[in-house]
Amino acid sequence: MALNFSTINLFDFVVKQGNGVKGLVDSGLSKVPYQYIQPVDQRISKSNIDANVVQLPLIDLSGLDGPEHEQAAVEESLVKAAETFGFFHVVNHGLPIQLLEELKDAAHQFFNQPPDKKSVYLKGVSPSPFVDYGTSFLPDSKKSFEWKDYFLMIYISDDDALKYWPDLCREVVLNYIKTSTKMARRIMEILMKNVGVELDDSMAETYMGVRVVNMNYYPTCPDPELTIGLGRHSDFGILTVLLQDDIGGLSIRVQEDGKEETWIEIPPPIPGALLINIGDTLQILSNGKYKSAEHRVRTSTKSRVSIPLFLFPGPKVKIGPLPQVVEKDGKAQYKECLFGDYKNHYFAQGYSGKKALDFVKITPP
Repeated sequence: MALNFSTINLFDFVVKQGNGVKGLVDSGLSKVPYQYIQPVDQRISKSNIDANVVQLPLIDLSGLDGPEHEQAAVEESLVKAAETFGFFHVVNHGLPIQLLEELKDAAHQFFNQPPDKKSVYLKGVSPSPFVDYGTSFLPDSKKSFEWKDYFLMIYISDDDALKYWPDLCREVVLNYIKTSTKMARRIMEILMKNVGVELDDSMAETYMGVRVVNMNYYPTCPDPELTIGLGRHSDFGILTVLLQDDIGGLSIRVQEDGKEETWIEIPPPIPGALLINIGDTLQILSNGKYKSAEHRVRTSTKSRVSIPLFLFPGPKVKIGPLPQVVEKDGKAQYKECLFGDYKNHYFAQGYSGKKALDFVKITPP
C-alpha cells in the first residue's frame, strides 16, 4: 500500500531514514510528490529537446597504438571533440566489456538492497567520510528534489577501500578506477600536448589525483515530465568518464556553426562505449580552448543506472590558465584560485548551468 505523504514527513522518509527515491517507488507511489515537481522552466520534455539528434564523436582509441597516421587522426579527433562538444564516446579503450557489465550489475545490487543496508552509509553515520549514500543534490537546500539516489566512493587507497567499501562492489569499482584512470591519463596527455604542455607524472597527480566514483540510480517515475533526474550543470573537475546503461536520458547543450544553443539528447551508447566529458577545471587550465558542456538528465518510466568517475585536483591545488597557453593566447581569460575555493563556489551555486565559471572569469575593462 502506498504511503500517505500528507501525514508522513517525506524529507525524513527519503533523506534522513535513507529510503531514497527508490523507497518511494517501492511503496507503491502512483504520482510524483509535490516536493519533486520542478519549476516549468527546469522540466525536461520532448518538446524542449532538439529533434535533430546531433551525433557525438565516436573515437576508436585503438588507433593510438597503430601506425603514425592513425595516431595523428585519433589525436586530432580528441582535440576537436574537446574544443567543440566537450563530450565524446570512446571505444576500444582498454576496459574489458565484462568489467563494465559487472559494474552496472553491482550498482543495481547495491540499490536493490533493503534500506537498512544502504542507510549505514548515510552522511553522519557512514563509517568513512569518503563513502556516502544519499539522494538528490544538496537536498537540505533545494526547493525541489531530484529523482535520483546515489552512492559515492572517494578513492584514498586500496586498504581504505577494503575497510570501508561494500563487499558487493569493492573489487569491480577498484578495477574500474584503475583502468579508467590509465585511459583518462592518455587522453589528457594528448589534450595537453596540443596546447604545448607535457603532462608528466607530477602534473597528472596534481590535476587528476582525486578520483571519485558515483553510482547514480534513477528509479522508474510515474510522470517523468514533472521532475528531473539531474539538473543542468557542467562538471567541476578535469575529466569525467561515464558508464551508462541502455535506457538513455542524458542531454547536453550544444552550439554549432553560429546557431543558437540547443539541447540535444544523447542516444544510448553502443555496447562497451564510454562517454568522456570535459570539466570546468580543464576549461580553465586551457584558457577556454577546451569546453566543459552543460548537461542534465531526464527521468523515465524505466529505471536507469549511470556511473561516472570524476578526476580532479586536491583542494589546495592552484588552478588557472597554464603559462604556456597564456603565452600563446596573449592574455588569460581566467584568474588563478585554489581548486577548493572553486569547488565550494560551485556547490554554493547549486545546479545553474555553467554559472560557477563566473567566479574565475576575467571581465574585460
